[in-house]
Amino acid sequence: MTTARGLHAHVLETLGQRIVDGVLPAGTVVRPELVASESGVSRSVVREALRVLQSLGLVEPRQRVGTQVLPVSSWELLAPTVIRWRGASPAYFVQQRELLELRLGVEPVAAALVAGNAGASDDSGSPGQALLLAARDMLDAWGREDSRAYLEADVRFHRALLTGSGNAVFTHFAGTVKALLRTRTSESRDTISRWTRDAAVRHEAVALAVVAGDAAAAGEAATALLRVTRDEFIAEAPSA
Repeated sequence: MTTARGLHAHVLETLGQRIVDGVLPAGTVVRPELVASESGVSRSVVREALRVLQSLGLVEPRQRVGTQVLPVSSWELLAPTVIRWRGASPAYFVQQRELLELRLGVEPVAAALVAGNAGASDDSGSPGQALLLAARDMLDAWGREDSRAYLEADVRFHRALLTGSGNAVFTHFAGTVKALLRTRTSESRDTISRWTRDAAVRHEAVALAVVAGDAAAAGEAATALLRVTRDEFIAEAPSA
């Protein structure tokens, strides 16, 4: 038996994905009674889903109009839920490029901060050691052709980089990066052949600079890592 929470999640996912896919373009008025009838749920379930979508900036109730779909400029583009929907939409490559450009302004600074704060420590629990372990787990996963383990190690790496910076805003951004990385699992093109040894080695270079306490080298290595990744996505994006 489907629970109320399950019904709510289904309606939320369906409406959110349709909006992000452009099936419900900006300006569309969402009729709760029609959604309820189509989904076989109560209007209260639909209204709850619309409240969540409103909190994410996808819709807005307007007097004498109804609940209207908003343009992408209003969306909470750093929210993990929105990132997941965009990652399963035609905007996949656009989102990757946009957020990689943002990450280029954040992660090299985070790498330098981690190196300056704790890079020289030999403590196995230090951020630098966590980065090094994650990078070497990526290399190991590549050798075993285990794409899932590679992805999990990649997620751990970037989380350790951001949370280890000591910057609360960067730590908050870790959830955004985690959601972005996980969108790759739905892409058939992103097999273990895309998650290359060279990419893992670039992660290791960041970690080694952090462990050495070399802030400049850590920032440069993080910049190189992200630039290569950004350029790969730009090169592979479908032509307009």
